[in-house]
Amino acid sequence: MTATNGDNGGLASEINVTPMIDVLLVLLIIFMVIVPAVPRGEAAVAPQASRTNVSVGDPIVLEVIQGAGNTIGLRINRQPVAQGELQSQLAAIYANRAQRVMFIKGDDRLSFREIAQIIDIGHAAGVDRIGLMTPEVLAGR
Repeated sequence: MTATNGDNGGLASEINVTPMIDVLLVLLIIFMVIVPAVPRGEAAVAPQASRTNVSVGDPIVLEVIQGAGNTIGLRINRQPVAQGELQSQLAAIYANRAQRVMFIKGDDRLSFREIAQIIDIGHAAGVDRIGLMTPEVLAGR
């Protein structure tokens, strides 16, 4: 507080607000530094209403087999499928499924590039998750 002589001859008192502003700015800086460091909880997924007339069905296993020469044979749950019809067949299978999961069982003689092309076809057909069945998985290890 500052006391000065006023113009009309009396004492006038004024509040010095500079120290209060300094304290306010320091507190503001402290809160700005602390707030981003506060850990956030894990992101939760809210449950969705179940759809009616949607069947879960059996798991879909797509077998990719080395054919004669450099040809690739495809079977969906042991049913042979031509490579040109694969995307339309998968789209028809997954049209009414809630869980769009597919497993790929590839021949050991195939390169990963050929398996990756089949994975791309699966994603284009609307499959969300694709799992690879390796010999270790099939053996139970």
